[in-house]
Amino acid sequence: MARIPGAVMAASGLIGGYGVARFTKKRPLGGVVLAAAGGLAARQWREDAGAKTAAALSAAYVAGFAGSHPLAKKVGAWPSVLGVAGAVGVASYLFADRRG
Repeated sequence: MARIPGAVMAASGLIGGYGVARFTKKRPLGGVVLAAAGGLAARQWREDAGAKTAAALSAAYVAGFAGSHPLAKKVGAWPSVLGVAGAVGVASYLFADRRG
């Protein structure tokens, strides 16, 4: 089975979580997607780069989710989500994925 990089899981979780919440109008369902992808990404980060890096990237994932809300008021919802997903994805690649 092919290994999915943590960057892909994290970015997909942020984008997918927002998309599910928006299109189903059920925010908790979006939260399930967000949490599941974040958990899988964190496990991948721990395997690739260790617990400290996984904790830092997990914090960036949560901060990206939280930060996308005020950012959305300035640039719009989708640009905000795509921006933070890209930032978390790049951080994941730089600090974990390219090591694994």
